[in-house]
Amino acid sequence: MIIVVGVNHHTAPLPVRESLVFTKESLADALRRLRAESGLDEGMILSTCNRVEIYGAGEPACAAAAATFLAGFHGQADGALGPFLLQLRGPEAVRHALRVATSLDSMVLGEAQILGQVKEAYRRAEEAGTLGAALTSLRNRSMAAASRARHETAVGRNAVSVSHVAVELARKIFGTLEGRRVLLVGAGKMSGLAARQLVRAGAEATVLGGRRFEPAAELAAAVGTRARPMDDLRSELAATDIVITSTASTEFVIRREDVRAARGAGRRPLFLIDIAVPRDVDPAVRVLDGVFLYDLDDLKSVAAANLEERRREVAAVEAIVEQELAEHLAWERSREVVPLVVEMRRRGDRIRRSEITKALKRLGPLTSQQAAAIEAATEAILQKLLHAPSVELKRFAREGRTGDVELACRMLGLGPTS
Repeated sequence: MIIVVGVNHHTAPLPVRESLVFTKESLADALRRLRAESGLDEGMILSTCNRVEIYGAGEPACAAAAATFLAGFHGQADGALGPFLLQLRGPEAVRHALRVATSLDSMVLGEAQILGQVKEAYRRAEEAGTLGAALTSLRNRSMAAASRARHETAVGRNAVSVSHVAVELARKIFGTLEGRRVLLVGAGKMSGLAARQLVRAGAEATVLGGRRFEPAAELAAAVGTRARPMDDLRSELAATDIVITSTASTEFVIRREDVRAARGAGRRPLFLIDIAVPRDVDPAVRVLDGVFLYDLDDLKSVAAANLEERRREVAAVEAIVEQELAEHLAWERSREVVPLVVEMRRRGDRIRRSEITKALKRLGPLTSQQAAAIEAATEAILQKLLHAPSVELKRFAREGRTGDVELACRMLGLGPTS
C-alpha cells in the first residue's frame, strides 16, 4: 500500500515546515533510517520550501511510525506534529502524489519547479536503495501525469510570477530575445530569476550593481554574463533595449534625466519594466518619446489574468490524474495475483519434473544431449501452456474482476492449500 506522511503549505505554517527540512547532505542517511525505523518496504522523501513529505510502500500501520521518524529525525517529540500532519493511505495517497507532480497541489498552480524536485527525490531514493516496485510504479505514473498535463493542457502556460511575467513581457515586445540587450538593475532574487531566463532565451544581459558591487558580480558569474557599476547607468541605458529593475532603494534609481541623457536622438524604443517596491523608475519617463514603462501593478494584472487562464485547466488536469490513478491501482491489483502465477508455474514444473523422472526409468540411460533435449522440450511445452492463464489472471486482476480470478484459481487448483 502507498502511504504519504508529512506537512505542506496547506497543513503547516512556514516555521513548522522549516523545522523539518532535510538537507542534501542528510537525505541519504535519512532514507536508510526511515525504512529501518518505520518498517516501510520502500521510502522516498520530498523536501522543498513548501512541503516535507514521506512517500512509502508498506502496511497501513507504518504511517504512524513514519510520522514518529519525521519528528524524531529533527529532534522533535513524538506527537509534536499532530496538528499539522498529513497522513494518506492507498488511493488517496496515490492521488496526492499525482497532484503534487502535476503542480495541482502547488502554492502557485502550474509552476514547473515541483516536477524537477519530485524527479530528484525519486533519484535520491533510488541511489539510497529505498526505491522498489511500488514507488517505481508511482514515479512512472507521476511523470506520465505531469508530462500529459504539460502537453495536453495549458496549466503551465502563461507566466504567473512577477519575474516570469517580466521576461514574458520582454519576449512579447520584441518577438524574440535572441541578441537583444537587457539591463538588469539590482542583483536580488527577482533579478536572479529574470537573469537566468533571459540568458537561456539568448539575450545579452548586463547586471548593474548598487552600493555593494559584489552581489551583481556574483549573479553575473552565476548566469554567465557581465556586471557593471551603477556609475555606468547612463552609458548602459544608451546601449540597451529592455531594462528590468528590482532594487531595495527607497528613492528612484532611474530618473527622467538619466533616460533622456542616455537616449539622445534617433534611438529605437526603450522598454523599462519596474518590479521594485518602492518603484525604481521615475514615472515621469513615460512622457519621453519612444519610452515605455511597465510597473508592478501592470505586471500583477497580467499575472492575475494568466493565473485565471491556468485555473480553467484544473478540471482537465484532474481528469489526467484520475486516469493515471486508475492505471496505478490496476497495476497494484495485477501484483496481487503474482503469487498465484508463481505457484501455478511452480506446480507445473513439479509435475513436469515428476513425469520426466518416470519417463527416464522406462527409457534407461540417456546421453547428456538427449537429456538436455527432453528438458528443453518439456520446459517449452510448460511455458506455452501456462502463458495464457498467466496473462488472463493478471488481466482479471487489473480489471478488478475478483470473481473471475477466484473461478480461474478453482479451475487451476490454486489456492491456500494448493
